[in-house]
Amino acid sequence: MKLRPATQSDIPLLQEWNEQKHVKDAFGSDEMYDWEFELSRNADSEEILIAEAENRPIGLVVIGDPAQESHYWGDVEPNQRAIDIWIGEESDLGRGYGTQMMRLALERCFRPPDVRAVILDTLVSNTKSHRFYERLGFTKIDRRVFESEECFVYRLERGDWAAEN
Repeated sequence: MKLRPATQSDIPLLQEWNEQKHVKDAFGSDEMYDWEFELSRNADSEEILIAEAENRPIGLVVIGDPAQESHYWGDVEPNQRAIDIWIGEESDLGRGYGTQMMRLALERCFRPPDVRAVILDTLVSNTKSHRFYERLGFTKIDRRVFESEECFVYRLERGDWAAEN
C-alpha cells in the first residue's frame, strides 16, 4: 500500500466516495468535503492523500495541523496532527486496508520530530471506529460536539506510538 497526493483528476472518484452510505454514516451527515475547493486551495497545513492497494485507489487520508484548522478544532496545542480516514468502497471494508492506511499516516505524522501527538474524532455512535483506533493505541480524551455531531476525540502520543513501532 502507498499514500499519494490527491489531484484534480481524483475529484470524480472522491465525489463518488462521498455518496457511499458507509462514508455518510461515518460522518453522520450529508455535509461532506467539497473536493474542488479542497484540492484547489493547496493549504500548507493539510495533506489530502489517496491510499492505493495493488495500484487501485481504495481510500483517503487527510492529515492536517489542528492548530491551523481552528474553525474545526478550536484552540489546540501546537505540534500535533489531525487525521481523517475512510475507505471509499464498502467492498473494501474489513480487509485490513484501514490499519495499513493508518500506519502509513501515523508514520507520516510523526516524521517531523516536533510532532508530539495525533488527534482525531469519530462519532459516538460509531463503535467499530472506537475499537479500531484503540487497537492502534489511541486514547479517548474528550467528548465534544463537532458541527452538530456528538463525537469522541482520540489522541495518540508520540511515545505510545514509538513504543509500538
